[in-house]
Amino acid sequence: MTRWWPLWSSAQPMRSPGDDGPMRRWFRSYWDEEDTWFYFEIGDDGWVTRQVELQGAELRPIAAARDTDSDTWYGITAESPVSEWDGYVPERLTAEQFESVWLSARHQLSARRT
Repeated sequence: MTRWWPLWSSAQPMRSPGDDGPMRRWFRSYWDEEDTWFYFEIGDDGWVTRQVELQGAELRPIAAARDTDSDTWYGITAESPVSEWDGYVPERLTAEQFESVWLSARHQLSARRT
């Protein structure tokens, strides 16, 4: 498998709207073995800060995790930096595209919790 991080890392990092924190990158990747779209927000250190997983044709949220979440109700983020991943083909996203998916998934998962 080919590591794609060096190609991806050349993408211009940005900040989320209204965020004065570290630079971020956003992308999505499809994993056909589980019929799941993975959406990632990556910090400038290469670690996932937020991650959404949408499964099946109906794009049902199964995770909307943040690296700072104190419980695993929303899932967990990847356990290794992007530079160590193999076999993913990233599709770049804007901050706004990621945020829209993130907010929708968090909302749907929260509604299931109550």
